[in-house]
Amino acid sequence: MSEELITNIYNAFDPFQPLEPDDPVYVDCHQVRGDENIFRELGKKIIRSKQPTCQLYTGHRGVGKSTELKRLKKHLEEKGFFVVYFAADQEDIDSEDAQYTDILLACTRHILEELENLASPKPLQEWLKGRWESLKGLALTEVSLEKVNLETTISQFAKLTATLKAVPSTRETIRKQVDIHSISLIDALNEFITEAKTNLKDSKLAVIADNLDRIVPVTRADGRSNHDEIFLDRCGQLRALQCHVIYTVPISLVYSNRATQVRDNYGDCQVLPMIMVRNTDNSVYEPGLKTLKELIGKRVGQFAPDASLDTEIFDKSETIERLCLASGGHVREVMQLMQTALDWTDDLPITNNAVQRAITKARNNYRNAVDAEDWQKLAEVSVSKSIPNDLDYRNLLFNRCLLEYRHVDERGEIKRWHDAHPLIKEINEFREALDTMKKGESA
Repeated sequence: MSEELITNIYNAFDPFQPLEPDDPVYVDCHQVRGDENIFRELGKKIIRSKQPTCQLYTGHRGVGKSTELKRLKKHLEEKGFFVVYFAADQEDIDSEDAQYTDILLACTRHILEELENLASPKPLQEWLKGRWESLKGLALTEVSLEKVNLETTISQFAKLTATLKAVPSTRETIRKQVDIHSISLIDALNEFITEAKTNLKDSKLAVIADNLDRIVPVTRADGRSNHDEIFLDRCGQLRALQCHVIYTVPISLVYSNRATQVRDNYGDCQVLPMIMVRNTDNSVYEPGLKTLKELIGKRVGQFAPDASLDTEIFDKSETIERLCLASGGHVREVMQLMQTALDWTDDLPITNNAVQRAITKARNNYRNAVDAEDWQKLAEVSVSKSIPNDLDYRNLLFNRCLLEYRHVDERGEIKRWHDAHPLIKEINEFREALDTMKKGESA
């Protein structure tokens, strides 16, 4: 088969490109994700509530949250909503160093840009004028006070978020200036939102702030984290917008000892789990394996609709199954393994050796992500299928060394469980830790 076909297939597995709502390669995975349904669990609350709602959405990075949120956006628009969606880390925040003020400015910027024709920007213009001298002192603008209009208001908020993301040297100064006046900024933004809603059908407005789950956890000296400071200490401000809002949050926050506080402030947080490819007894879960093969097949089928996945794209069925099981049901992992395997493929089919190269490379990355004292913790979770409420385990969740799965039992109850990533289970340090643990139990 041609190099052009391999190139097309390679690009079909871009691991960082979420699918658009009507993309024909989309695969519905809810039955192998514990019956997860974003329309029901987030969408219905927005549609049915007569008051603004503020909800959280989480899951491992790369599990498919952005694809699901884009589908929810379309679903809400079909119900008559105006939806402002933005990926916060693309232009607005630095995920390695983010604070609440960064999120507030990002929301302000995108709401203003999307609704500029539905309301007067005067409240935000007045807020901006009130901060003019301090902003000029930061060399953020050369526009004169008299020339502040709609266009410059939008551009200056964009300038603020861009500077926050790209210029660490002025980041704290900007944050201090905004933080002092954050309440008045929220009031101005809500005045803008309220007028815009009067010009929308049924006043339906929703904002989706995506990729906030990528904010890297930083633990302070007092034991609290930056996640606590953003999503708990500032929950009043995050909930203050006069419209429906969804924020993505790091999965480690949901399983922290602040979990009840998160629920009290925001209600139940929906979690998008992995695609389940093994049962809790480690046997293969055939429906999940079938779903992953369908996911691969649809992307390949765009360019080779008549090719057999098991014999023409891969050299044998065991090869594709090896790739799927090694991914742990993590969608982005599937994409990355596919692209790396194709790097070692000059002509189709993809061989077992090429898949093994991809697995080995990915496994080495996970080995580097695990601290020496964490191998025992990973081994314990692989046996117990549960995680203690401990900072170290939450960090392993955030880094995808530990994965979450859900399934529906015979009584219709959703069961949650965890396991070490399959790639980690093949690392010598993990096996040694597992052997040591088993010897200790039998002694």
